[in-house]
Amino acid sequence: MDVKIGTTKITLILGDITEQETEAIVNAANSSLMGGGGVDGAIHRSGGHEILKECKVIRQTLYPAGLPAGKAVATTGGKLKAKKVIHTVGPIWSGGNNREPELLAEAYRNCLALALKMGLKTISFPSISTGAYGYPTEKAGRIAIRAVIEFLGKNAGIEEVRFVLHSSHDLLVYEKELTES
Repeated sequence: MDVKIGTTKITLILGDITEQETEAIVNAANSSLMGGGGVDGAIHRSGGHEILKECKVIRQTLYPAGLPAGKAVATTGGKLKAKKVIHTVGPIWSGGNNREPELLAEAYRNCLALALKMGLKTISFPSISTGAYGYPTEKAGRIAIRAVIEFLGKNAGIEEVRFVLHSSHDLLVYEKELTES
């Protein structure tokens, strides 16, 4: 599914984020930035040691205590098709009363802002926080779509925002949200 928001195309696909040919892919990282399971582990395995090497520098210099939820940093794409990986930490779902919606929206906005700052025109997102962090996909999808549309309404320069969903259920949820937004 493709929808135009101003001059930006928003694309929803079922697929593997590590195979995307956008200039940047987003890693739903854990705060350590050292790899892990799910999307984070897949990106580190596919991209190779260059990504981890740069993540270690970020931890030593900018975020010694770990990357806070909602923030975003970039590294090389290593062996990936994407030239950059933008790492962000989504919130862990604990019922929705611990700023989870704000932090999730902030993660999407900060990734897009960083992409613009780096002059990148295309970016692929996974469904941040809906795996091991337990964020309900219906709630996360609504926040993701709205945060991206709101950002695009205020900022020009991104040509395509792609959501790469891992399951047919997630794709349907995001399609519904995009259609209703």
